Amino acid sequence: MSLVAGRGPLGPDRAGWFCPPVAGPIVYVEPHPRRVQAVRDGRPVIDTENALMVHRAGAPLSYVFPAGETADLPTEPEEAAPGYVRVPWDAVDAWVEEGRTLVHYPPNPYHRVDCRPTRRRLRVAVAGEVVVDTDDTVIVFETALAPRLYVAHTHVRTDLLRRTDTASYCNYKGYATYWAAGDVEDVAWSYDHPLPETQPIKGYFSFDADRCEMSAELPG
Repeated sequence: MSLVAGRGPLGPDRAGWFCPPVAGPIVYVEPHPRRVQAVRDGRPVIDTENALMVHRAGAPLSYVFPAGETADLPTEPEEAAPGYVRVPWDAVDAWVEEGRTLVHYPPNPYHRVDCRPTRRRLRVAVAGEVVVDTDDTVIVFETALAPRLYVAHTHVRTDLLRRTDTASYCNYKGYATYWAAGDVEDVAWSYDHPLPETQPIKGYFSFDADRCEMSAELPG
């Protein structure tokens, strides 16, 4: 959802601006020439390279398909792309794009994640206990999101952390494990098996600034 979410160019909190200004709700539809498959009962019921991708503010990124390529699946027309229909995500057992099984929604072709080593100092304290204090950090620049610092477990007081039952999935980083410190739940998260583009933060920790005392400083 990078174009229409957060700080994206069509999002509610744009980081930049258009000249001339762009106003009103915008739907962006584009060809998506990747092989998209929908699997139900162990067999493909959609198998196409003719999908379009629809970027619409306030809605998940979605595929739409030519009306004749959706078998007997439930559909709804896409007003921004006449002749194309949307299939509910949960109408099939799995969605696959170019061999990769998807979770929640399609990956966005405009979404990028850059992981760069930095000497920004990160200090984190939870309930008065210092959990992190190091300048050996990695900064993650992710489309439409504010930059975020990650730190290796060797610089974290992991003895003060415990794993919680919370988990989440990101199409660009993978499955996240969450951690508590004392009575503060889900104050940190990490990716044990990140996707290829985020291998540099494998096993690294990031912290929720709303749940701890955090400061991040540029190197002197």
